[in-house]
Amino acid sequence: MPFSTDTQGREEAIIELFRATFTASEGAGEGALIGDLVRNLLASTAQPDRFVFTAEEEGAIIGGILCSRLTYEQDQRTVFVLAPVAVATDQQGKGIGQRLLTHGLATLRSAGVDIAMTYGDPGYYAKVGFKPISEADAPAPFTLQQPEGWLAQSLTDRAMTALKGPSRCVQALNDPVFW
Repeated sequence: MPFSTDTQGREEAIIELFRATFTASEGAGEGALIGDLVRNLLASTAQPDRFVFTAEEEGAIIGGILCSRLTYEQDQRTVFVLAPVAVATDQQGKGIGQRLLTHGLATLRSAGVDIAMTYGDPGYYAKVGFKPISEADAPAPFTLQQPEGWLAQSLTDRAMTALKGPSRCVQALNDPVFW
């Protein structure tokens, strides 16, 4: 299965993957919200502050991850949050998400990212090395609605230690509805 970081001319297909996947699992309102988030992340987040990874099958995008920078005011480490993540509904359960996450994390590691974070199902993300953390370990930009879903992993050979200072996310994620 080919992976890609190329979004040029594929933005609408990427947005539709997220909209349809979240609509199927969470309802039309959530699908629209996440579709708009992806549109905003693609349109308004500068290249150095985002990564996009997609999985393809027969030319169709069947999985995607958007990663964006989190900045901690008193910490020099490079941190990216993986959100949102989607696999097409008819492709779920085949390991596509795990392979895509493994690929994305390896790419982040190669790019010099120190810490990857996400906000989701601890059981799912543990399969690729994420561990639960608290807001004392890494303050979120907004109060977390489900703090048990705050997860991180070091992408270096050093164990993750607490991140210092308040955090700032990219503009597209700068809304408490996503946290």
